[in-house]
Amino acid sequence: MRWMPVRRWPLTVLRASGDQPAGPVLPYCLGMPAPNLPARQDWATARRILLDGLARDADVSELAGELAPLHPRNNTFPGEVFLHVAADLLDWCGASRADPLALEGMRERFLPECAFRGRQNSKLQFAILAAAALRGGAEPDLLDEVAWWQTDDFWQYALYAAVAYIRAAAGRAGVPVRQVCQELAQRDGPRPG
Repeated sequence: MRWMPVRRWPLTVLRASGDQPAGPVLPYCLGMPAPNLPARQDWATARRILLDGLARDADVSELAGELAPLHPRNNTFPGEVFLHVAADLLDWCGASRADPLALEGMRERFLPECAFRGRQNSKLQFAILAAAALRGGAEPDLLDEVAWWQTDDFWQYALYAAVAYIRAAAGRAGVPVRQVCQELAQRDGPRPG
């Protein structure tokens, strides 16, 4: 089967020769209304969906599907929420300079259901290290970093990082993920600045 480009303004869609497209392609145009910016309650909602989802042993892909409606196009939200949750977990599990949480092999150990290739590994590493920077008192420059990504997926990598940190903290403390999520849910989360 050969793939042929089909020009549909303003997008080029690839489809197999002789096949009909699966559905309409709707381009994002300048005349469309601006996306809604996240409200204060969206921070709490994103945190609750993450913690409640992992407490009930939800798949990472299921969580991403539940959280996608909260993500305004071309915005890092709810990625910031997930970085703060991950930073809180470092505090919760007692990680320190004297007793650090090992990040080596974190992807393989705590995200075995996810496959990352090429630049995806760098994106995940940035999210993991950004959470550690937050815990250490440094504010990572998210916009400068994600601008070169040229994709609108930072929030997803921040989600993967938070899931990995939650699982790592549970393993370090020797308790189930459910317990970590329940204890963290009882704490106040970060507030938008």
